Amino acid sequence: GIILGLVAGLSPGPMLALVIAETLKFGKEEGFKVAVSPLITDSTIVLLTLLALSTLAEHDLVIGLISIFGACYLIHIGLENLRTKTSRLEVVIERKEAFKRAIITNLLNPHTYLFWLSVGSPIILETLKTDASATIFFLLGFYTFLMGSMAFVALVVDRSKSFVKSKYYSYVVRLLGIILIFFALTVLIEGLKL
Repeated sequence: GIILGLVAGLSPGPMLALVIAETLKFGKEEGFKVAVSPLITDSTIVLLTLLALSTLAEHDLVIGLISIFGACYLIHIGLENLRTKTSRLEVVIERKEAFKRAIITNLLNPHTYLFWLSVGSPIILETLKTDASATIFFLLGFYTFLMGSMAFVALVVDRSKSFVKSKYYSYVVRLLGIILIFFALTVLIEGLKL
């Protein structure tokens, strides 16, 4: 659980890019909100994937549709980052919605479903057979290091605020927008294949 959580939290992907972008735009508090969002979304995802293991015939269609909707949402966020403007070193953003964005991103992120379908749920089912406390320790280790590693990234990004005052700030946010769009296109291709 610890290793999987650490890898999931630090691996490049939509959630990590969202942690960095929201921290750069609004500060570490918004990055922390993104980091804790899996607590809300994953409980539903874990239950759905445990149920889906019994109905694998519909697996590809469901994941494919989630991928397509997820890709559209990531493109929306990426384009919003590309339109981010700076004015006298202050970001012009309409509102803070990091938690909402993170929940939607994670719910529509097919990689979350694929992880729980292929790795997480089988581990849970196996640990339940042997020792129920192992399931608790697996989930505790996984989420502690998943959220902890993303919160650490938000803290590191927030501490480098002097960088935000440089002229390169808007380039970084726009680059993150491009990265989100890239991930969205890979997710879209994956969804269309499924």
